[in-house]
Amino acid sequence: MSQLKVYQYPKCSTCRSAVKWLQGQGHELELQHIAEQPPTVEELRELVANSGLELKKFFNTSGEVYKAQGLKDKLPQLSEQEQLELLAANGMLIKRPIVSDGSKVTVGFKEEQYADAWTNT
Repeated sequence: MSQLKVYQYPKCSTCRSAVKWLQGQGHELELQHIAEQPPTVEELRELVANSGLELKKFFNTSGEVYKAQGLKDKLPQLSEQEQLELLAANGMLIKRPIVSDGSKVTVGFKEEQYADAWTNT
């Protein structure tokens, strides 16, 4: 199995479930604490590109920080660069976990999605 980088928040139950599932599949994991060491703007740019998802899918829209900053209304007015800088500045704004093998990326945890993406890799 390949080594995967997991951007996660250890207290997040979804992150713990994802890590447990990936380990159960035999993956070697490099865990990065998303709040203490958020991905850089460049890392985020690459993750978004490799995910095939829109940038807005990387925002933790149910999180307290997102709501406190009123980002629901502000995001559409921000440039891609500004959105990436926001995410890089505060890991708690990032939807988690993000899992990457360097070319493929998943955001969040749904077992079916993980089975498609991370089985036999």
